[in-house]
Amino acid sequence: MLILNEQLIQSIYKMEDAIRDVEAMLVAIHEGRVENPHRTVLNVPERNGSVLYMPSSDGATMAAAKIVSIFPENSLADVPTTQGAILLTELETGRHISLVAASYLTRLRTGALSAISARHLARPDSQVLTVIGTGGMAFEQVLGIVNVLPIQDIYLINRSKDKTYTFSEKLKEAGVTATIHIGVDRNQAVAQSDVICCATRSTEEVFDPHYLKAGTHIIGVGSYLPEMREIPLGAIEQAALIYADDKEGMKAEAGEFIDAAQRGKWSFEQLSGTLAELHVNPVERGHDDITIFKSVGAAHFDLAVAKGVFEKAEEMEMGEEIFL
Repeated sequence: MLILNEQLIQSIYKMEDAIRDVEAMLVAIHEGRVENPHRTVLNVPERNGSVLYMPSSDGATMAAAKIVSIFPENSLADVPTTQGAILLTELETGRHISLVAASYLTRLRTGALSAISARHLARPDSQVLTVIGTGGMAFEQVLGIVNVLPIQDIYLINRSKDKTYTFSEKLKEAGVTATIHIGVDRNQAVAQSDVICCATRSTEEVFDPHYLKAGTHIIGVGSYLPEMREIPLGAIEQAALIYADDKEGMKAEAGEFIDAAQRGKWSFEQLSGTLAELHVNPVERGHDDITIFKSVGAAHFDLAVAKGVFEKAEEMEMGEEIFL
């Protein structure tokens, strides 16, 4: 079994790799070759934690089981609040061939999904990006979007100016050349934006939809529970096109859309489709259309990047081989 740790994965597997492998998975999903059973959740109420088990198969060569533990109180003890690993199984023999660290790959595949949505749904000449929330998930969001669009200005929105500054320096170190703005009012930033990425755990709408300019593409990756809200109801009502990475996951977890449906302001029947459908059968968006992509994540996207980095590590003869 090949062990691939976080440091190794980050050194050999980049956003371009993830976009390529996720796009291949989208095609496989559209062709009906992928299996993605419901995940199993074990709650640990005495620690306010949970452990998630998520299996998937590409229907051809590889299956995966991702295990993620989420323990918010770990931050008090300086222990990571989210920890994960992906076990890869070879379908030809049933051998468990690799154990892959999952934290970076989870962020990377989410960034790749957002990048693919932006390629299809944002104006191709989009130059201004606003990122609301500068936590762990947001960094790869920026890397994905600047990979596919000619972004010239990035507005970073966070309640902590220190965290925003640190985040901006990290982007510069990663080679992001766009001008980065901090300390700007979020609605002033929204009013200038071609793309807005929401990456928070907010239970309230994170911007005023009245400030949206025509033609904006909105990405939501932060809310993952029914009580969470990021994308404003007013933006949902304005949107001409709304796509999701996983429709069933969206119906169960995307709080702002669940709320809109319960209030009779929107319906899941109005969903334009999934990202897999959009990728295989692109649509032509109107120049002034508001578009939305909502990502809640799904195990087959974890399989796509875990398989991709495993194959790359094998080719480069990297990783630690162990025998069970």
